[in-house]
Amino acid sequence: MGKTVETLRYRWRDIAKSAHDVFIRTPEPDLPKRDVARMRAEIAACIEGRGGDVSSRARAAALGRAYLSLNPKGRRQFLELVAEFVPNREAIASCNHKLAAAENEAEYQEAARALRDALESPPERLFRQFNSLPEGVKFLVDLRAELLTYRHADPALARIETDLRYLLTSWFDIGFLELQRITWNAPAALLEKLANYEAVHEVRNWLDLKNRLDADRRCYAFFHPLMPTEPLIFIEVALTGGLSSAIEPLLDPKAPVEDPHEAQTAVFYSISACQEGLSGISFGNALIKRVANDLLQEFRSLRTVATLSPIPGFVAWLERRGGDEEPLMSMLSRRSWHRDPEVALALKEPLLRLCAHYLCEEKRDGGIARDPVAHFHLSNGARMERINWLADRSARALRESAGMMVNYVYRIDQIDENHEAYCGQGEIAVSAPIKSLLH
Repeated sequence: MGKTVETLRYRWRDIAKSAHDVFIRTPEPDLPKRDVARMRAEIAACIEGRGGDVSSRARAAALGRAYLSLNPKGRRQFLELVAEFVPNREAIASCNHKLAAAENEAEYQEAARALRDALESPPERLFRQFNSLPEGVKFLVDLRAELLTYRHADPALARIETDLRYLLTSWFDIGFLELQRITWNAPAALLEKLANYEAVHEVRNWLDLKNRLDADRRCYAFFHPLMPTEPLIFIEVALTGGLSSAIEPLLDPKAPVEDPHEAQTAVFYSISACQEGLSGISFGNALIKRVANDLLQEFRSLRTVATLSPIPGFVAWLERRGGDEEPLMSMLSRRSWHRDPEVALALKEPLLRLCAHYLCEEKRDGGIARDPVAHFHLSNGARMERINWLADRSARALRESAGMMVNYVYRIDQIDENHEAYCGQGEIAVSAPIKSLLH
């Protein structure tokens, strides 16, 4: 919450002072016992909406400022206080009784509305108060990111994390999002965020970033109207003459700039989620399809939409197998093995076959692909097209996938069929070359 802390302490100060009866005094950073009772009372007042909309908004701003002033220990205690508020079981039982006893449609509808109100989570009512505050939605997104670190250790905090996820899922519906193309002329602050959020291929410097936004490149991001300066997810695209088999030429700032109107292939080579607090709320599927459709309309020469994707779980899976794979792992453990032509040649065929098996045959519960990137693209309706040997020689790629990358192809007329086959029967659409590796 670094920047949020700096900004919101001041932006919310005047709002918090707008009602005379709200909690203003900042608690000690670790929220000692002498502050706990008062804080609990203020949380209750905000949940109840005491004093009307203006007072509730002021209380939310005051609570938000108080939370931002706390250290990690104090923040966890604050969240534990919020988790103390749960739906009233007696009120729910009473509403259920009235619903069952309703003698006409009017009574039934009134009882149903009362039951919905009784079932609503008090923490959710608290979180809703932040919606109208400046950058309040961003505050909640960052708040959920903190809750995610506690959810496995504390069932009560897991419960309010679920409440907040439910709320954010409704607010961040795809229909509310705006697709924007990001160019080199974008504000410097936004360009800096792209570099910081890039999760697949590290941005090395400004020249590297400029190359990714050149004439034969595209970068698109989803934004939310209430977070207009914060990208939610972005995708980087290279417009090329054919299917790319290595990442280095796509990231080479010295490579000549091609005419995008002559490109036959759009290669999606990086997709990065930007907001940890929106984890589990999916935007990638919609982003890929929106961008693919836009590119196909803009460039009539395009024939193929594909990816050049990492295989992050392959080497870890290979290590767990042991046994017959130990000689391969021994060779992979050699420093700079990929620079030794004999070693690389000896490893190429067995690793390509094992990688094809890993991508296509290794499954998690529910019959989905074990590799998370493979599952993402296959569930979106892509076809697994080609595994590329030593396509990424970065230290991270060598460590995770022995430098291999895979192309997934999106054929607009086959996406729905592939999606149904994968999600319904666990069938993976693969090309003939990959089938040959499996056999």
